[in-house]
Amino acid sequence: MSAFVTRPSAECRWDAVALGEVMLRLDPGEGRVRTARSFRASEGGGEYNVARGLRRAFGLRTSVVTALGDNEVGLLLEDLILQGGVDTSHIVWKKADGIGRGNRNPINFTERGFGVRGAVGVSDRAHSATAALHIEDVDWEALFGRDGVRWLHTGGIFAGLSAATADVAEAAMTAARRHGTVVSYDLNYRSSIWRDQGGQDRAREVNQRLVGLVDVLFGNEEDFTAALGFEVTGATDGLMSLDPANFEAMIESVAATYGQLEVVATTRREVQSASENDWGAVAWSRDSGFVRAQDRRGLQILDRVGGGDSFASGLVFGLLDGRSLQQAVELGAAHGALAMTTPGDTSMASRAEVESLASGGSARVQR
Repeated sequence: MSAFVTRPSAECRWDAVALGEVMLRLDPGEGRVRTARSFRASEGGGEYNVARGLRRAFGLRTSVVTALGDNEVGLLLEDLILQGGVDTSHIVWKKADGIGRGNRNPINFTERGFGVRGAVGVSDRAHSATAALHIEDVDWEALFGRDGVRWLHTGGIFAGLSAATADVAEAAMTAARRHGTVVSYDLNYRSSIWRDQGGQDRAREVNQRLVGLVDVLFGNEEDFTAALGFEVTGATDGLMSLDPANFEAMIESVAATYGQLEVVATTRREVQSASENDWGAVAWSRDSGFVRAQDRRGLQILDRVGGGDSFASGLVFGLLDGRSLQQAVELGAAHGALAMTTPGDTSMASRAEVESLASGGSARVQR
């Protein structure tokens, strides 16, 4: 059985809605940002990537609540979102001033890395339109009440963009819970986001407040410590080398503190090189206890960015589809693995590919 009951699909317009910032990713391909003469443009964002994966890989009805500056770059981002199949009717358009003093469209320059050269991300996202979102910009009652949403996904990146976005996240999560919508949250701690607004202390204050409104929590060992203040001992480069008992004790502490949590899930990654990672996942629920996806040692990586978001969308799909927690975590781990074999933040995998890999399929040629 699924870990919890979700709203019936027939009474909801949307299977899932993401609340977060969408960035324009500029990718130099196999080269470096510092020497590039051309870039490949795509869209991405920690929360949005989950909605896009649910739409493209799993065929669910998804929308994104975000804000864009009303200029040509904003229109490009809208077009990319439309190509991803995600509904754009909840985009808030904010007036751009022409020189980027406010309501900017954020940019993320991303190198994939290779071998001993790690992936690099250079964000240019300050003073963005999404950071300027306010509670009154969105009719939350209409979204969650009149239209109906089965699942809301947001996270610590969005909450950390400004003091206002933390309040927006709280308003959205509160409205969602009032109407029976499942709420998931990815801690996604980024020190650069919190640096100028109180640092780690402010991150913990905000995340501790918001996690009290969460049903399904995503994070890794750094997130649980940096964003919530829970210590896990024995971690090195990732959860693959961590004593499972240490990690399970930490998760049990999180669940005891936040008694409304139904599921806690995390990927398990150990970096051998930029091109080879050990990859797995663990999830916990009150019904099932701890379950663990199959480990994929020596997973070959083309582009690691977005792997965790694709894990989240696979697990969300599994739970929305009524799968067991074990099945859901296998779908998540498989989807994340496949997403890292293609360029860009977002998944290019099909549901059939994810289902096959999750059930033990191989990379043999398909004819």
